[in-house]
Amino acid sequence: MNYDLTEGAITKNLLKFAFPLMIGNLLQQLYNIADTFIVGRYLGENALAAVGSSYTLMVFLTSILLGLCMGSSAFFSIQFGSRNFERLKNGFFLSFVLIGGITLLLNVMIYLGMDKILWFLRVPEQVIDLMREYLWYIFWGLAATFLYNYFACLLRAIGNSVVPLFFLGISAIVNIGLDLLFVLVFEWGVKGAAVATVLAQYLSGIGIFIFYWKKCLNLRIKRQNCYWDGQVVKEIAGLSVLTCMQQSIMNFGILMVQGLVNSFGSVVMAAFAAAVKIDSFAYSPVQDFGNAFSTYVAQNFGAGKRERIVKGMKSAVLTVFGFCLVISAFVCGFAEPLMRIFVDASRTDIIGVGVGYLRIEAVFYFGIGVLFLLYGYYRAVKRPGMSVVLTVISLGTRVVLAYTLSGISWIGVKGIWMSVPIGWVLADLAGGGYLVYSRRKRSD
Repeated sequence: MNYDLTEGAITKNLLKFAFPLMIGNLLQQLYNIADTFIVGRYLGENALAAVGSSYTLMVFLTSILLGLCMGSSAFFSIQFGSRNFERLKNGFFLSFVLIGGITLLLNVMIYLGMDKILWFLRVPEQVIDLMREYLWYIFWGLAATFLYNYFACLLRAIGNSVVPLFFLGISAIVNIGLDLLFVLVFEWGVKGAAVATVLAQYLSGIGIFIFYWKKCLNLRIKRQNCYWDGQVVKEIAGLSVLTCMQQSIMNFGILMVQGLVNSFGSVVMAAFAAAVKIDSFAYSPVQDFGNAFSTYVAQNFGAGKRERIVKGMKSAVLTVFGFCLVISAFVCGFAEPLMRIFVDASRTDIIGVGVGYLRIEAVFYFGIGVLFLLYGYYRAVKRPGMSVVLTVISLGTRVVLAYTLSGISWIGVKGIWMSVPIGWVLADLAGGGYLVYSRRKRSD
Protein backbone atom coordinates (compact mmCIF):
# COMPACT_ATOMS: atom_id res chain seq x y z
CA MET A 1 0.00 0.00 0.00
CA ASN A 2 1.27 3.46 -0.97
CA TYR A 3 0.53 6.42 1.31
CA ASP A 4 0.23 9.95 -0.04
CA LEU A 5 1.21 11.83 3.12
CA THR A 6 0.26 15.22 1.68
CA GLU A 7 -3.44 14.53 2.26
CA GLY A 8 -5.69 13.21 5.03
CA ALA A 9 -5.39 12.85 8.81
CA ILE A 10 -1.84 13.61 9.91
CA THR A 11 -1.30 11.44 12.99
CA LYS A 12 -3.31 8.48 11.71
CA ASN A 13 -1.56 8.31 8.32
CA LEU A 14 1.86 8.96 9.82
CA LEU A 15 1.42 6.09 12.27
CA LYS A 16 0.08 3.77 9.54
CA PHE A 17 3.10 4.53 7.38
CA ALA A 18 5.56 4.34 10.30
CA PHE A 19 4.29 1.09 11.79
CA PRO A 20 5.75 -1.23 9.09
CA LEU A 21 9.07 0.67 9.37
CA MET A 22 9.11 0.09 13.12
CA ILE A 23 8.29 -3.61 12.77
CA GLY A 24 10.91 -3.92 10.04
CA ASN A 25 13.67 -2.44 12.16
CA LEU A 26 12.64 -4.61 15.10
CA LEU A 27 12.97 -7.64 12.82
CA GLN A 28 16.39 -6.40 11.70
CA GLN A 29 17.39 -6.01 15.33
CA LEU A 30 15.96 -9.46 15.94
CA TYR A 31 18.40 -11.21 13.69
CA ASN A 32 21.25 -9.19 15.19
CA ILE A 33 19.99 -10.32 18.59
CA ALA A 34 19.78 -13.91 17.31
CA ASP A 35 23.52 -13.81 16.55
CA THR A 36 24.23 -12.40 20.00
CA PHE A 37 22.00 -14.89 21.79
CA ILE A 38 23.32 -17.98 20.04
CA VAL A 39 26.95 -16.87 20.16
CA GLY A 40 26.74 -15.75 23.80
CA ARG A 41 24.98 -18.90 24.98
CA TYR A 42 26.85 -21.53 22.98
CA LEU A 43 30.25 -20.13 21.96
CA GLY A 44 31.30 -18.28 25.12
CA GLU A 45 32.48 -14.91 26.38
CA ASN A 46 35.27 -14.32 23.84
CA ALA A 47 33.04 -15.14 20.88
CA LEU A 48 30.34 -12.81 22.24
CA ALA A 49 32.91 -10.04 22.65
CA ALA A 50 34.18 -10.59 19.08
CA VAL A 51 30.71 -10.57 17.49
CA GLY A 52 29.61 -7.60 19.61
CA SER A 53 32.62 -5.49 18.65
CA SER A 54 32.17 -6.52 15.01
CA TYR A 55 28.57 -5.32 15.13
CA THR A 56 29.70 -1.79 16.03
CA LEU A 57 32.13 -1.78 13.10
CA MET A 58 29.49 -3.19 10.75
CA VAL A 59 27.01 -0.50 11.76
CA PHE A 60 29.60 2.21 11.05
CA LEU A 61 30.50 0.95 7.59
CA THR A 62 26.96 0.12 6.49
CA SER A 63 25.83 3.53 7.81
CA ILE A 64 27.80 5.10 4.97
CA LEU A 65 25.62 3.28 2.44
CA LEU A 66 22.47 3.78 4.47
CA GLY A 67 23.13 7.53 4.68
CA LEU A 68 23.57 7.75 0.91
CA CYS A 69 20.35 5.80 0.36
CA MET A 70 18.42 7.91 2.88
CA GLY A 71 19.61 11.12 1.23
CA SER A 72 18.47 9.84 -2.16
CA SER A 73 15.16 8.86 -0.58
CA ALA A 74 14.58 12.47 0.49
CA PHE A 75 15.09 13.54 -3.14
CA PHE A 76 12.64 10.84 -4.31
CA SER A 77 10.00 11.93 -1.75
CA ILE A 78 10.26 15.58 -2.78
CA GLN A 79 9.83 14.67 -6.47
CA PHE A 80 6.92 12.39 -5.58
CA GLY A 81 5.27 15.19 -3.59
CA SER A 82 5.62 17.59 -6.53
CA ARG A 83 4.53 14.82 -8.98
CA ASN A 84 7.69 15.13 -11.10
CA PHE A 85 8.08 11.45 -12.04
CA GLU A 86 10.53 11.99 -14.91
CA ARG A 87 12.97 13.70 -12.55
CA LEU A 88 12.39 11.00 -9.93
CA LYS A 89 13.33 8.18 -12.34
CA ASN A 90 16.40 9.99 -13.65
CA GLY A 91 17.52 10.62 -10.07
CA PHE A 92 16.90 6.96 -9.27
CA PHE A 93 19.19 5.86 -12.11
CA LEU A 94 21.98 8.31 -11.26
CA SER A 95 21.99 7.62 -7.53
CA PHE A 96 21.91 3.84 -8.05
CA VAL A 97 25.03 3.98 -10.22
CA LEU A 98 26.89 6.29 -7.83
CA ILE A 99 26.02 4.46 -4.61
CA GLY A 100 26.63 1.07 -6.22
CA GLY A 101 30.14 2.20 -7.19
CA ILE A 102 30.81 3.46 -3.68
CA THR A 103 29.68 0.09 -2.27
CA LEU A 104 32.20 -1.76 -4.43
CA LEU A 105 35.03 0.61 -3.47
CA LEU A 106 34.17 0.37 0.23
CA ASN A 107 34.18 -3.43 0.11
CA VAL A 108 37.66 -3.51 -1.43
CA MET A 109 39.01 -1.04 1.12
CA ILE A 110 37.61 -3.08 4.03
CA TYR A 111 39.42 -6.26 3.04
CA LEU A 112 42.68 -4.47 2.28
CA GLY A 113 42.61 -2.66 5.63
CA MET A 114 41.28 -5.44 7.90
CA ASP A 115 44.35 -5.67 10.14
CA LYS A 116 44.62 -1.91 10.56
CA ILE A 117 40.93 -1.76 11.52
CA LEU A 118 41.44 -4.38 14.23
CA TRP A 119 44.46 -2.48 15.54
CA PHE A 120 42.48 0.77 15.66
CA LEU A 121 39.74 -0.91 17.69
CA ARG A 122 42.26 -2.07 20.32
CA VAL A 123 40.90 -5.62 20.18
CA PRO A 124 42.38 -7.87 22.92
CA GLU A 125 44.58 -10.80 21.86
CA GLN A 126 42.12 -13.45 23.07
CA VAL A 127 39.39 -12.00 20.81
CA ILE A 128 41.24 -10.80 17.69
CA ASP A 129 41.31 -14.09 15.73
CA LEU A 130 37.61 -14.70 16.28
CA MET A 131 36.77 -11.15 15.26
CA ARG A 132 38.91 -11.35 12.11
CA GLU A 133 37.18 -14.59 11.09
CA TYR A 134 33.72 -13.14 11.68
CA LEU A 135 34.46 -9.93 9.76
CA TRP A 136 35.98 -11.78 6.80
CA TYR A 137 32.64 -13.46 6.12
CA ILE A 138 30.17 -10.80 7.26
CA PHE A 139 31.39 -8.13 4.83
CA TRP A 140 30.65 -10.31 1.82
CA GLY A 141 27.09 -9.15 2.51
CA LEU A 142 27.78 -5.45 1.94
CA ALA A 143 26.41 -5.52 -1.63
CA ALA A 144 23.22 -7.15 -0.33
CA THR A 145 22.92 -4.42 2.31
CA PHE A 146 23.12 -1.82 -0.47
CA LEU A 147 20.50 -3.57 -2.61
CA TYR A 148 17.97 -3.95 0.17
CA ASN A 149 18.35 -0.46 1.62
CA TYR A 150 18.34 1.26 -1.76
CA PHE A 151 15.11 -0.29 -3.00
CA ALA A 152 13.52 -0.09 0.44
CA CYS A 153 14.27 3.64 0.52
CA LEU A 154 12.78 4.08 -2.96
CA LEU A 155 9.55 2.31 -2.01
CA ARG A 156 9.26 4.19 1.29
CA ALA A 157 9.78 7.48 -0.52
CA ILE A 158 6.56 6.91 -2.47
CA GLY A 159 4.72 5.81 0.68
CA ASN A 160 5.13 2.02 0.54
CA SER A 161 6.53 0.77 3.83
CA VAL A 162 4.86 -2.66 3.74
CA VAL A 163 6.87 -4.41 1.00
CA PRO A 164 10.29 -3.68 2.62
CA LEU A 165 8.86 -5.13 5.85
CA PHE A 166 7.78 -8.31 4.05
CA PHE A 167 11.24 -9.05 2.66
CA LEU A 168 12.95 -8.13 5.91
CA GLY A 169 10.62 -10.47 7.81
CA ILE A 170 11.50 -13.41 5.55
CA SER A 171 15.18 -12.55 5.90
CA ALA A 172 14.99 -12.47 9.70
CA ILE A 173 13.31 -15.87 9.90
CA VAL A 174 15.82 -17.42 7.50
CA ASN A 175 18.73 -15.86 9.40
CA ILE A 176 17.64 -17.33 12.73
CA GLY A 177 17.11 -20.76 11.19
CA LEU A 178 20.54 -20.71 9.49
CA ASP A 179 22.16 -19.45 12.72
CA LEU A 180 20.89 -22.50 14.57
CA LEU A 181 21.90 -24.84 11.72
CA PHE A 182 25.42 -23.47 11.14
CA VAL A 183 26.38 -22.82 14.76
CA LEU A 184 24.68 -25.67 16.64
CA VAL A 185 24.48 -28.45 14.04
CA PHE A 186 27.45 -27.80 11.71
CA GLU A 187 29.53 -26.29 14.58
CA TRP A 188 31.02 -23.57 12.37
CA GLY A 189 31.46 -21.16 15.30
CA VAL A 190 31.45 -17.40 14.62
CA LYS A 191 31.87 -18.12 10.90
CA GLY A 192 28.48 -19.84 10.96
CA ALA A 193 26.78 -16.81 12.52
CA ALA A 194 28.34 -14.54 9.86
CA VAL A 195 27.43 -16.79 6.89
CA ALA A 196 23.85 -17.08 8.14
CA THR A 197 23.51 -13.29 8.22
CA VAL A 198 25.05 -12.82 4.77
CA LEU A 199 22.77 -15.38 3.11
CA ALA A 200 19.72 -13.79 4.74
CA GLN A 201 20.84 -10.34 3.57
CA TYR A 202 21.12 -11.50 -0.05
CA LEU A 203 17.67 -13.05 0.17
CA SER A 204 16.11 -9.72 1.17
CA GLY A 205 18.26 -7.64 -1.23
CA ILE A 206 17.60 -9.72 -4.34
CA GLY A 207 13.97 -10.29 -3.35
CA ILE A 208 13.10 -6.60 -3.06
CA PHE A 209 14.86 -5.87 -6.38
CA ILE A 210 12.76 -8.51 -8.13
CA PHE A 211 9.60 -7.02 -6.61
CA TYR A 212 10.56 -3.55 -7.88
CA TRP A 213 11.24 -4.84 -11.38
CA LYS A 214 8.07 -6.94 -11.66
CA LYS A 215 5.54 -4.79 -9.79
CA CYS A 216 6.63 -1.13 -9.92
CA LEU A 217 6.18 -0.65 -13.64
CA ASN A 218 5.61 3.10 -13.27
CA LEU A 219 9.02 3.41 -11.61
CA ARG A 220 10.94 1.02 -13.83
CA ILE A 221 13.98 2.68 -15.38
CA LYS A 222 13.98 2.86 -19.17
CA ARG A 223 16.72 3.87 -21.58
CA GLN A 224 15.40 7.42 -21.88
CA ASN A 225 15.81 7.87 -18.10
CA CYS A 226 19.52 6.94 -18.22
CA TYR A 227 21.25 10.23 -18.85
CA TRP A 228 23.47 12.65 -16.96
CA ASP A 229 21.73 15.64 -15.40
CA GLY A 230 24.18 17.77 -13.45
CA GLN A 231 21.48 19.59 -11.49
CA VAL A 232 19.87 16.32 -10.36
CA VAL A 233 23.27 14.94 -9.35
CA LYS A 234 24.01 18.14 -7.43
CA GLU A 235 20.72 17.91 -5.50
CA ILE A 236 21.13 14.21 -4.75
CA ALA A 237 24.76 14.69 -3.73
CA GLY A 238 23.81 17.59 -1.46
CA LEU A 239 21.27 15.41 0.34
CA SER A 240 23.09 12.08 0.16
CA VAL A 241 26.64 13.12 1.01
CA LEU A 242 25.61 15.20 4.02
CA THR A 243 23.21 12.50 5.23
CA CYS A 244 26.01 9.98 4.78
CA MET A 245 28.31 12.26 6.80
CA GLN A 246 25.69 12.52 9.53
CA GLN A 247 25.24 8.74 9.69
CA SER A 248 28.94 7.90 9.46
CA ILE A 249 30.04 10.57 11.95
CA MET A 250 27.46 9.25 14.38
CA ASN A 251 28.66 5.69 14.04
CA PHE A 252 32.35 6.63 13.88
CA GLY A 253 31.91 8.25 17.29
CA ILE A 254 30.34 5.02 18.51
CA LEU A 255 33.26 3.11 16.99
CA MET A 256 35.73 5.26 18.92
CA VAL A 257 33.78 4.56 22.09
CA GLN A 258 33.91 0.84 21.22
CA GLY A 259 37.69 1.06 21.23
CA LEU A 260 37.55 2.62 24.70
CA VAL A 261 35.17 -0.11 25.89
CA ASN A 262 37.55 -2.77 24.55
CA SER A 263 40.35 -1.36 26.69
CA PHE A 264 38.40 -2.37 29.82
CA GLY A 265 38.68 -6.08 28.95
CA SER A 266 36.46 -8.93 27.77
CA VAL A 267 33.93 -8.71 30.65
CA VAL A 268 33.00 -5.11 29.79
CA MET A 269 33.14 -5.94 26.07
CA ALA A 270 30.70 -8.82 26.52
CA ALA A 271 28.37 -6.73 28.73
CA PHE A 272 28.43 -3.87 26.23
CA ALA A 273 27.78 -6.24 23.32
CA ALA A 274 24.63 -7.60 24.95
CA ALA A 275 23.40 -4.30 26.42
CA VAL A 276 23.78 -2.40 23.14
CA LYS A 277 21.56 -4.93 21.39
CA ILE A 278 18.86 -4.46 24.04
CA ASP A 279 19.31 -0.68 23.88
CA SER A 280 19.09 -0.57 20.07
CA PHE A 281 16.04 -2.83 20.08
CA ALA A 282 14.31 -0.62 22.66
CA TYR A 283 14.66 2.70 20.86
CA SER A 284 14.64 1.47 17.25
CA PRO A 285 10.89 2.23 16.82
CA VAL A 286 11.49 5.95 17.43
CA GLN A 287 14.39 5.86 14.97
CA ASP A 288 12.06 4.50 12.31
CA PHE A 289 9.32 6.90 13.30
CA GLY A 290 11.88 9.65 12.65
CA ASN A 291 12.53 8.21 9.17
CA ALA A 292 8.78 8.01 8.50
CA PHE A 293 8.43 11.61 9.66
CA SER A 294 11.19 12.57 7.23
CA THR A 295 9.20 11.07 4.33
CA TYR A 296 6.10 12.92 5.56
CA VAL A 297 7.96 16.24 5.70
CA ALA A 298 9.66 15.71 2.32
CA GLN A 299 6.41 14.92 0.51
CA ASN A 300 4.71 17.98 2.01
CA PHE A 301 7.77 20.11 1.36
CA GLY A 302 7.64 19.10 -2.30
CA ALA A 303 3.90 19.89 -2.35
CA GLY A 304 4.49 23.29 -0.71
CA LYS A 305 2.34 22.52 2.36
CA ARG A 306 4.35 24.23 5.13
CA GLU A 307 1.52 24.47 7.69
CA ARG A 308 0.95 20.73 7.43
CA ILE A 309 4.63 20.20 8.27
CA VAL A 310 4.27 22.29 11.46
CA LYS A 311 1.20 20.32 12.56
CA GLY A 312 3.03 17.08 11.82
CA MET A 313 5.98 18.11 13.99
CA LYS A 314 3.72 18.71 16.99
CA SER A 315 2.02 15.35 16.51
CA ALA A 316 5.35 13.54 16.09
CA VAL A 317 6.87 14.97 19.29
CA LEU A 318 3.85 13.91 21.36
CA THR A 319 3.91 10.41 19.85
CA VAL A 320 7.62 9.98 20.57
CA PHE A 321 7.20 11.22 24.15
CA GLY A 322 4.43 8.68 24.84
CA PHE A 323 6.39 5.77 23.43
CA CYS A 324 9.63 6.67 25.20
CA LEU A 325 7.87 7.02 28.55
CA VAL A 326 6.63 3.44 28.31
CA ILE A 327 9.81 1.85 26.97
CA SER A 328 12.06 3.70 29.44
CA ALA A 329 10.06 2.35 32.37
CA PHE A 330 10.19 -1.18 30.92
CA VAL A 331 13.96 -1.24 30.29
CA CYS A 332 14.78 0.28 33.70
CA GLY A 333 12.51 -2.19 35.49
CA PHE A 334 13.60 -5.32 33.60
CA ALA A 335 17.26 -4.56 32.86
CA GLU A 336 18.58 -7.60 34.72
CA PRO A 337 16.19 -10.19 33.21
CA LEU A 338 16.89 -8.71 29.76
CA MET A 339 20.65 -9.16 30.27
CA ARG A 340 20.09 -12.77 31.35
CA ILE A 341 18.59 -13.51 27.94
CA PHE A 342 22.10 -13.19 26.47
CA VAL A 343 24.37 -14.00 29.40
CA ASP A 344 24.35 -17.03 31.69
CA ALA A 345 22.92 -16.15 35.12
CA SER A 346 26.15 -17.29 36.78
CA ARG A 347 28.08 -14.46 35.07
CA THR A 348 26.95 -11.81 37.54
CA ASP A 349 29.97 -9.63 36.67
CA ILE A 350 28.89 -9.26 33.02
CA ILE A 351 25.21 -8.85 33.94
CA GLY A 352 26.02 -6.15 36.53
CA VAL A 353 27.96 -4.04 34.02
CA GLY A 354 25.20 -4.39 31.42
CA VAL A 355 22.43 -3.45 33.88
CA GLY A 356 24.33 -0.29 34.82
CA TYR A 357 24.55 0.70 31.14
CA LEU A 358 20.87 0.05 30.42
CA ARG A 359 19.50 1.98 33.39
CA ILE A 360 21.55 5.07 32.59
CA GLU A 361 20.57 5.07 28.89
CA ALA A 362 16.90 4.17 29.30
CA VAL A 363 16.02 7.17 31.47
CA PHE A 364 16.87 9.48 28.55
CA TYR A 365 15.31 7.68 25.56
CA PHE A 366 13.12 10.71 24.84
CA GLY A 367 16.34 12.61 24.10
CA ILE A 368 17.30 10.33 21.24
CA GLY A 369 13.68 10.15 20.05
CA VAL A 370 13.56 13.92 19.53
CA LEU A 371 16.99 13.82 17.91
CA PHE A 372 15.76 11.33 15.28
CA LEU A 373 12.84 13.66 14.49
CA LEU A 374 15.24 16.58 14.04
CA TYR A 375 17.50 14.51 11.76
CA GLY A 376 14.49 13.55 9.63
CA TYR A 377 13.13 17.09 9.48
CA TYR A 378 16.35 18.78 8.39
CA ARG A 379 17.07 16.10 5.79
CA ALA A 380 13.56 16.49 4.31
CA VAL A 381 13.67 20.29 3.99
CA LYS A 382 17.03 20.17 2.17
CA ARG A 383 19.12 21.19 5.19
CA PRO A 384 21.08 17.98 5.80
CA GLY A 385 24.05 20.07 6.93
CA MET A 386 22.16 20.85 10.12
CA SER A 387 21.83 17.12 10.79
CA VAL A 388 25.61 16.88 10.50
CA VAL A 389 26.00 19.72 13.01
CA LEU A 390 23.67 17.99 15.49
CA THR A 391 25.56 14.73 15.07
CA VAL A 392 28.88 16.43 15.71
CA ILE A 393 27.45 17.99 18.87
CA SER A 394 25.97 14.71 20.08
CA LEU A 395 28.87 12.43 19.23
CA GLY A 396 31.62 14.95 19.90
CA THR A 397 30.28 15.41 23.41
CA ARG A 398 29.95 11.67 23.83
CA VAL A 399 33.50 10.86 22.77
CA VAL A 400 35.16 13.64 24.77
CA LEU A 401 33.17 12.91 27.92
CA ALA A 402 33.58 9.14 27.56
CA TYR A 403 37.37 9.38 27.54
CA THR A 404 37.39 12.09 30.23
CA LEU A 405 34.94 10.60 32.71
CA SER A 406 36.09 6.99 32.36
CA GLY A 407 39.60 8.15 33.29
CA ILE A 408 38.35 9.26 36.73
CA SER A 409 38.94 6.31 39.06
CA TRP A 410 35.69 6.53 41.05
CA ILE A 411 33.57 6.81 37.89
CA GLY A 412 35.33 4.32 35.60
CA VAL A 413 33.34 2.63 32.85
CA LYS A 414 30.10 4.33 33.97
CA GLY A 415 31.56 7.53 32.53
CA ILE A 416 31.21 6.01 29.05
CA TRP A 417 27.55 5.26 29.68
CA MET A 418 26.85 8.74 31.16
CA SER A 419 28.33 10.53 28.16
CA VAL A 420 25.65 9.21 25.78
CA PRO A 421 22.48 10.92 27.12
CA ILE A 422 24.39 14.16 27.74
CA GLY A 423 25.22 14.26 24.03
CA TRP A 424 21.58 13.58 23.08
CA VAL A 425 20.25 16.42 25.23
CA LEU A 426 22.78 18.99 24.00
CA ALA A 427 22.01 18.14 20.36
CA ASP A 428 18.26 18.41 21.01
CA LEU A 429 18.69 21.87 22.50
CA ALA A 430 20.77 23.00 19.53
CA GLY A 431 18.42 21.54 16.91
CA GLY A 432 15.26 22.81 18.59
CA GLY A 433 16.76 26.24 19.16
CA TYR A 434 17.79 26.57 15.51
CA LEU A 435 14.32 25.46 14.37
CA VAL A 436 12.65 28.18 16.46
CA TYR A 437 15.19 30.77 15.28
CA SER A 438 14.76 29.94 11.58
CA ARG A 439 10.96 30.11 11.80
CA ARG A 440 11.04 33.49 13.53
CA LYS A 441 13.50 34.77 10.95
CA ARG A 442 11.28 33.59 8.09
CA SER A 443 8.21 35.26 9.62
CA ASP A 444 9.99 38.64 10.09
